[in-house]
Amino acid sequence: MVKNVPEKIRCGWARGELSIRYHDEEWGVPAHVDRILFEFLILEGAQAGLSWNTILNKRENYRKAFAGFDPKRVAGFDRRKTQALLRDPGIVRNQLKIVSTVENAKAFLKVQKEFGSFDAYVWQFVGGAPRVNRHKSMRTVPARTPESDAMSKDLKRRGFKFVGSTICYAFMQAVGMVNDHLVECFRYDELNGRS
Repeated sequence: MVKNVPEKIRCGWARGELSIRYHDEEWGVPAHVDRILFEFLILEGAQAGLSWNTILNKRENYRKAFAGFDPKRVAGFDRRKTQALLRDPGIVRNQLKIVSTVENAKAFLKVQKEFGSFDAYVWQFVGGAPRVNRHKSMRTVPARTPESDAMSKDLKRRGFKFVGSTICYAFMQAVGMVNDHLVECFRYDELNGRS
């Protein structure tokens, strides 16, 4: 006889198949691959003013439109390519966001050259290891922190766009620089190695 298995407790924002899968498999997992870090930096910027579900629903289209988030290829996009992207219904057709993606790719390559990898650069803002928070409610999760303020300021200085502190903090959450899963969420302990 099969016993009733209790439903997993998740962070309250994880509703719907796509966001549950994202929550359970990606959000908050420490990422150290530059291509993945570039993808999240671009997607978080694209999300500005929109819901994250909008971006999740368009994510595969973004991967196709932006060459699998290969920063070298994106940095080479010319005006004709950006104009074609403005006609692509599979992505957010915002000229500033599309142009900034190309500029961010160029800035990303400069950071890679200076630091050896974007990973080495970006993780310095949390001392190289995830910050583990202990939030019991989504209301206590901040929209920005001193670390995201510092990251935002430095990225802007390096020529990045759509990297305000709130976007940077969402990026930090996504790539596991901070663990902002609620303490009751099953992923909280998993990501802290206590499952």
